[in-house]
Amino acid sequence: MTQLIGFIGLGKMGTPMAANLLAAGYRLRLFNRTPEKAAPLVAQGAQLASDPRDTAEPGGIVITMLADDHAVESVVDGERGIVKGLAPDGIHLSMSTITPATARRLAQEHERHGIRYVAAPVFGRPEAAAGRKLWICVSGPRAAKDRVTPILHALSQGIFDFGEQPEAANVVKLAGNFLLASAIEALAEALTLAEKNGVDRTTLAAMLSQTLFACPAYQIYGDAVARKRDQPVGFRVSLGLKDINSVLQTAEASRLPMPLASLLHDRLLSLVAQGKSDLDWVALASEVARQGGMER
Repeated sequence: MTQLIGFIGLGKMGTPMAANLLAAGYRLRLFNRTPEKAAPLVAQGAQLASDPRDTAEPGGIVITMLADDHAVESVVDGERGIVKGLAPDGIHLSMSTITPATARRLAQEHERHGIRYVAAPVFGRPEAAAGRKLWICVSGPRAAKDRVTPILHALSQGIFDFGEQPEAANVVKLAGNFLLASAIEALAEALTLAEKNGVDRTTLAAMLSQTLFACPAYQIYGDAVARKRDQPVGFRVSLGLKDINSVLQTAEASRLPMPLASLLHDRLLSLVAQGKSDLDWVALASEVARQGGMER
């Protein structure tokens, strides 16, 4: 019989990921706070659960792909949480971007119920999720990771294992998102400097992404930053601020100053204060241009 997987969270990332699992032959039992979002997947054969617990079965696997720590915790605990449904011997495959502290706490709580917790946050925007081009970082108990590896292969172009500490993959994810935000900020400052001195932003971005910075971060974001293109939205400003807050929280717990993260926090917070929470975080480019007198 084809394996059944619970799947919670049908946002911009979760929906294409769930579709890819269906295409790979898995049976899915879905839960989403807005049930209507599940309709296209139900039409493809997925089942719709009435609450988080109903996505799970003893010894099974449930994937969560949710916006933040609170959202993950809200589907884990309580009488109708996945812990009750998975016990004993189930696996919670947490693919959300959450703090290492929350991952560690969840893993401890799961262990008390005989459940394994595997962290597997992803790198990639919605189009990468749709094309099975995600990069996945994983950490957690070895046997549990082995069990979920075929599922991760159905979603990604590569998996990187960071050991058995449950929070390790989330540290990696925050480090990566910090670097992406830093790349957007650096591009925005450099291209605005060029524009203020008569150099075409898009021409410079094209040159940089083919030469000195011929890498996905600059290639994906270079033209968008050059054109200040904050639509369509792949990753919202509000989520960027959430992640940079998580970076700073983790840095403080580690007694590590991160002044660039503090700058990014202020940039993103300024955008939120201006009512731009739902724009793509490429909106950082417009904020740099505004402070440089290029936009009024």
